[in-house]
Amino acid sequence: MGNPDAGGRGDAVRLESVRKVYGHAGNGVVALVGVTIGFQQGSFTAVMGPSGSGKTTLLQVAAGLVRPTSGSVVVDGMELTGRSETAMAKLRRERIGFVFQAFNLLPALTVEQNVTLPLRLAGRRPSRAQVAQVIGRVGLADRRGYRPGALSGGQQQRVAIARALVTRPAVIFADEPTGALDSHSAREVLGLLRESVQAVGQTVVMVTHDPMAASYADRVVFLADGQVVGQLPHPTADAVAERMLRLGAWAERPGQPARSVEGGAD
Repeated sequence: MGNPDAGGRGDAVRLESVRKVYGHAGNGVVALVGVTIGFQQGSFTAVMGPSGSGKTTLLQVAAGLVRPTSGSVVVDGMELTGRSETAMAKLRRERIGFVFQAFNLLPALTVEQNVTLPLRLAGRRPSRAQVAQVIGRVGLADRRGYRPGALSGGQQQRVAIARALVTRPAVIFADEPTGALDSHSAREVLGLLRESVQAVGQTVVMVTHDPMAASYADRVVFLADGQVVGQLPHPTADAVAERMLRLGAWAERPGQPARSVEGGAD
């Protein structure tokens, strides 16, 4: 792991005064407005907000998929600003895991081949024991030779989680990971993410619109109009739903000041 003191102490990911504008000056769209936030190592954070609040942009900037217009992004002790695209790609392969709503599995590959793909792309020889352990952890030991088309949606998302875990990344970013699943499969997938945090100290940052999904996290961070407007530790589904209703009313009032989650701003 990198030096945790590179940003906030113990943060796997840290954003400082991050601003992101799409388009040109004068007619650009401001997606993030001076966001400062840290995601502690070994924590599970859900990011929520109304449509257009900037939550997906926050995830993409934090994961090094999109460069901020200004500000600092540190992942696993490494400052991303100014790094070449080659260096960024290497960092994403080795230190960041991704889980998306659409699974993004290769249909011609087996479960095991899909899981080991990140290692092969990084030029690393997969350890049979490590791969077997990860596939077993997501409950697919008896499906390792199957192709995605023979699996349910929930099983495919478990393959995607195993693929994200196999490189032992500093952080896993999950973008609406349960959006395409029924409630039973969603709970299984969320339980796996929760277990990865508790059992092996994985860091997970998840964008979701679902209060039930957010209740699996250690805290929920709320965005509106590209700004962090509050957080909720130890969330329950009911508390998250209530906060989202309040946030909808907040978002209708223009000119609210940007805030940081430092000190538990709400």
